[in-house]
Amino acid sequence: MPHPPRSICLLRLSALGDVTHVLPVVNALRAAWPQVALTWIIGKAEQRLLSAMPGVEFIVVDKASGWSGLRRLRAELAGRRFDALLLMQLALRANLLSSVVKADLRIGYDHARAKELHGLFVNARIPAAGSEKSMPHVRDVLASFTTPLGLPPAAPIWNFPITDDARAWAAQQLSGTQPTLLISPCSSHALRNWRPERYAAVADHASTRGWRVALCGGRSTTERQMADAILAAMKSSALDLTGKDSLQQLPALLERAAIVLSPDSGPVHIANAVGTRVIGLYACTDPRRSGPYSDLRWTVDRYAAAAQELLGKPASTLRWGTKIERPGAMDLIEVDAVIDAFERCAADHAAGAAR
Repeated sequence: MPHPPRSICLLRLSALGDVTHVLPVVNALRAAWPQVALTWIIGKAEQRLLSAMPGVEFIVVDKASGWSGLRRLRAELAGRRFDALLLMQLALRANLLSSVVKADLRIGYDHARAKELHGLFVNARIPAAGSEKSMPHVRDVLASFTTPLGLPPAAPIWNFPITDDARAWAAQQLSGTQPTLLISPCSSHALRNWRPERYAAVADHASTRGWRVALCGGRSTTERQMADAILAAMKSSALDLTGKDSLQQLPALLERAAIVLSPDSGPVHIANAVGTRVIGLYACTDPRRSGPYSDLRWTVDRYAAAAQELLGKPASTLRWGTKIERPGAMDLIEVDAVIDAFERCAADHAAGAAR
């Protein structure tokens, strides 16, 4: 841009993991232009997750509100114009919402990734972030939204907003110095979930190694049933925190744990952002695109096996972002492979604690 922008609007409604990947962009914009006014159009749950973030105006859109939500957003933005809009979501709903955001520069995805009429709502695009076969991570793609503004891609600096009260609550739940394996067993997509008896087997192994095991999750019936099934299948005991934390407290809980075990889900990315080691379970999605960004050493990756077995083709031939959310995909992840990942991750934790 010829002059530093005075105001920038970001539009990314969901999901918890993806809005986590937007944080480095916010930090890069602040570092480059400390006085810039930042407005973020965001979903309800996602705003609760980031409510402690200072210096950002959040405009919440109920993703289920349809045309009434569009009208409310138009009324809220009446008379306002931004120097730039970062349209960081490809869903048709997000594209339509962007139509009521007045901005001189409207930055969207590159041609290869654009879909759902995205190109009609932007006048600038991020650079193509590699070929489809190279599968760049979602965070790297979002990071490139700073480049049309004349900045380098945003560095992976999260500075996740966590309040002192949330950290104090997490310290009460996971008190003392015993290392904790925190299992967040559910994704928002049921077919990404591992079997409860397999989680139980890994939890029992961790317990025999002297680790505290805790379960966490939301208040949905699915998450409650999953936690109950894991606890019933376990031979040892576990701390059940399912449904007991708020979205503001979740990052502090993940930060307090030594290791987080989870399928592809928001907690994977939040844990990564707060610096916690993550054992990711991936078969339905490619961890190179959506795994824990900072470290894939402990991710159990069966995406290629799922592509071959369930789609009958090599993963290298699939389009960027292809999901293999089919029954049986997560069954390709073996208990022994996850236990091996735990052992390697626990050894890394011990080495770090000894330094």
